[in-house]
Amino acid sequence: MNVNKVIHILDRRYPELPLHRVATTPFRTLVATLLSQRSRDDQTLPIAKQLFEVADTPQAILALSSQRLQKLIRPLGKYRQNTKRIRMISKRLLQEYDGKVPDTTEALLSLPGVGRKTANIVLEHAFGQPTIAVDIHVQRISNRLGWVKTKRPEETEEALMKIVPKRWWRSINRVFVRHGQIICTPQSPFCSKCPIFASCKRVGVSRFR
Repeated sequence: MNVNKVIHILDRRYPELPLHRVATTPFRTLVATLLSQRSRDDQTLPIAKQLFEVADTPQAILALSSQRLQKLIRPLGKYRQNTKRIRMISKRLLQEYDGKVPDTTEALLSLPGVGRKTANIVLEHAFGQPTIAVDIHVQRISNRLGWVKTKRPEETEEALMKIVPKRWWRSINRVFVRHGQIICTPQSPFCSKCPIFASCKRVGVSRFR
């Protein structure tokens, strides 16, 4: 099963990420992605929805007190750090970008707490740019498939860009995140239910879970 076929199968099975339901603007996408770090989508989604009902622009975020913002996002953990980052980002956006989220990698990476994965997700989801956002699911599954033999996200992104047709770049994160959450889990993956098992190069897997 080639790369095109694998992604096509997963693309049909996982047409969306739950978090995308609330990430309907570039600013919402940026904030929701920051909140989702080290949190599952089912944890992040209700918190992000609750936050955006109160404030979903840089101006509205800064109109909240730090204490109020902390209270809104507290269930996700690291709420003090995330509060500081979201407020700093909001201030920078207003000062330097007229309140708008920039659409370049360089500008996004200059924002507090924004790494390459977050920048690529914003560019892909909010601006429709062809990027490959590498998180733990993309890292794990692309190695299990034998598409790459890498340890660092930057290496994985570079390697995937060489073998994955550009038309699929925007789909990689979405389909691998969902597949990694549901089937290709870190421990004891559900190989018997995997629609792309024939392409898996992982040694010692069991088809019977």
